[in-house]
Amino acid sequence: MSGDESIDVSALAINVTIPEELRWTDTRRGEEFTLTTLNVRLLPDGSLAAKAYGRPTGGGRGTYVSFPVPDRPEVVALVDKAASRAGALWTAHRGLS
Repeated sequence: MSGDESIDVSALAINVTIPEELRWTDTRRGEEFTLTTLNVRLLPDGSLAAKAYGRPTGGGRGTYVSFPVPDRPEVVALVDKAASRAGALWTAHRGLS
């Protein structure tokens, strides 16, 4: 391979724990979930996409169902900071162990 551009990276994604004070609830199929994790993806155009995941508020494992991320300034800031932090970690990688 002649350069980094010839390598096809199909996905860049990170998982981020939502701090307790930023968590919210949402309902799917009549069941309420507390959202605790964000999955943030870097899209080919350089923008970010995020989905939230969590557990049923009533307990139990529940299913792996995604929820939209609310457009709240503090949640948007969490996504932005997490992406920047992930970028710094990727930049500082030390190769395969």
